[in-house]
Amino acid sequence: MIITPNSAQAENEYLTQELLETPQEQEIILNDEVYSQEDVTDSGEMLFEISEMAANTPKETFKEETLSQKIFKTQITRTDVPSYLLKDVLTHKFKNGGSIEFFGTNRGSLSAIFNPHNYSTKYDELTTEVGFFGTTKDKTFDYRFSIMPIPQEGKSYIDNFWSDMYITYNKIPHHKIQIGRARGQVGMEGGSSTYTLPFVHRSQIARNFGNLRTTAIKLIGDYEYADYSLSLGSSGRTLTSGMPGIDFIGWFNVKPFGSSDGKYGKLTIGGGLNAGHNDFNYTVGTVYIGYKHKRLWTNFEASIADGYNGGAGLSNKQAGGFAYTVGWKVKPYLQLIGRIDQFDPDRTVSGDTKREYTAGINWFVKGQALRLILNYVFCQNDNAPDSQRIILGSQIVL
Repeated sequence: MIITPNSAQAENEYLTQELLETPQEQEIILNDEVYSQEDVTDSGEMLFEISEMAANTPKETFKEETLSQKIFKTQITRTDVPSYLLKDVLTHKFKNGGSIEFFGTNRGSLSAIFNPHNYSTKYDELTTEVGFFGTTKDKTFDYRFSIMPIPQEGKSYIDNFWSDMYITYNKIPHHKIQIGRARGQVGMEGGSSTYTLPFVHRSQIARNFGNLRTTAIKLIGDYEYADYSLSLGSSGRTLTSGMPGIDFIGWFNVKPFGSSDGKYGKLTIGGGLNAGHNDFNYTVGTVYIGYKHKRLWTNFEASIADGYNGGAGLSNKQAGGFAYTVGWKVKPYLQLIGRIDQFDPDRTVSGDTKREYTAGINWFVKGQALRLILNYVFCQNDNAPDSQRIILGSQIVL
């Protein structure tokens, strides 16, 4: 069972200097560095991190410990990328090089909804995903394949069944070329991994304009002071939709402080455009600014659309909105979060704005591999009764 609110941003990790400099027993380590600094915020940067994870996966055995003992002792301090509880068990390294890792995930939420004259509880099966990812022996290519076998309410089972299906070429310095079906970077939060969201649900602009997968060819660049993602493919959001039109997704980030020692924190200023045709032309523009420093993490994102083709479906409405989020790490495993979220589903009509005010707590039992979330959401609607809800969520990544 999992509950997640709607911010799709990577959280800033706070650790004491001693913990930063001293590897802990059984701690997840990649690239010979302790996972302590959180520098990944969008899917492009995350792809570079995930590729390195696959390419450098250690093959270890712990014959003196049971599996449950090993999981209990594992310490995961980084929360901006997914971590895997059964990484050692489910990873196979080939003799001639390369590796493959199998995984399974589950997110669910139990919500108590308070309307003016009604009270109800509901359990949502948010995401169940199984699959594998890996890299070839010379690290020229990496790949990922996954499916979501649990039916989603209100969605076609066949369309929702297929998740990620892509291969990535890695031999161009600072760049990757990705071909296949993958998440599109429409907005910062809208393009972020499901398993790094700080809230149970994404913000309204992220779940309406973003939160999608597209079949395309994508160029991803990552430099010290900038990164970008350019995608061109089908405007159909499912494998069965074919090619109803062309879809372009572009995103660009500037990182003024680069990869400094973190003295001034990390500032990211970004923007993007999604434009295409599917029965009609649609255009979504987004701007973003985010800042992380020690325990603090905060960001602001705003979007405006003249038609859109996101996770909530295809619409020809002129919509827009924004979300402001702030988080504070009380402890490395405990985070307080809050968000102000506004969405106007049709800017040509007055009095239909929707606002959500969310406060919550993240308890990272084992990083993002095992997490509990508690959210309180107050929903304020111009043309409908206000409501409140308490959401309890869980996340497990094996």
